Amino acid sequence: MTTNIKDIAKTIGKLTGGFAPQIVLILGSGFGGYCDRVKAERTLSFSEIESFPRTSVAGHKGKLVFARHMGQDIAIMAGRVHYYEGFKMQDVVLPIRALRLLGARNLIVTNAAGGINEDFDKGDIMLIEDHISLFCPNPLIGKNYDEFGVRFPDMSRAYDRELGEVAKDCAKKIGLSLKRGIYCYLTGPSYETPADIRALMALGADCVGMSTVPEVICARHAGMRVCGFSYISNKGAGLSQEELSHEDVVAAFAGISDKFYALLDMLIERISDEKK
Repeated sequence: MTTNIKDIAKTIGKLTGGFAPQIVLILGSGFGGYCDRVKAERTLSFSEIESFPRTSVAGHKGKLVFARHMGQDIAIMAGRVHYYEGFKMQDVVLPIRALRLLGARNLIVTNAAGGINEDFDKGDIMLIEDHISLFCPNPLIGKNYDEFGVRFPDMSRAYDRELGEVAKDCAKKIGLSLKRGIYCYLTGPSYETPADIRALMALGADCVGMSTVPEVICARHAGMRVCGFSYISNKGAGLSQEELSHEDVVAAFAGISDKFYALLDMLIERISDEKK
């Protein structure tokens, strides 16, 4: 393991007074409003942490929020860094590794995605049941960190089935219609062409985005349980008459239902119950 990751974990530990999160929640584009539901014990800007990657994308606040929420110690990444920003893939997943060293055992990940499944509409929430990583530069390339996991980690259950069932039960209880499907990663930053979308449709993808898969691979390598959600912010290229822009993607979250945030609350609480 590089000294850098250890040092970053120690720095975060010192700045938070030894806070040991059990759950990491990554808020993708537009999800930053969830932080308003949480009473933070400590909030750190990415820029406060030496050697921590800093996001430059609109809709990503670039903050780490540490809180006791729904009976659980959690760390919220309000924003993330992306491969397309010019970071090495090892830097993209560095926050996950650092938080794992602080004790995190569960990852809840969210993102904005373009809908490919023709039954999906703008504004739908999809529970990620699997992903297509063929186009993802694998974050585990290079020297293996034996302290985290094995050289060739199994990805047959990248998304924890038990957590998925809990998420579906929570959604049912609060009356949130939850789609299910497969997320596909492309590097971006350009959006897909209509031909790309047709190809991904043939591969079995239900939505497509520019994040999440690297973090999930890294989390599973480190033995963390993962639950993921995609917000369908637009139809994929060629499936509607709209031209795609990041501003429109972020704006799509202005009317996001509080029900999804309530789902996150309930899921976090249920994970805490399982721990007991």
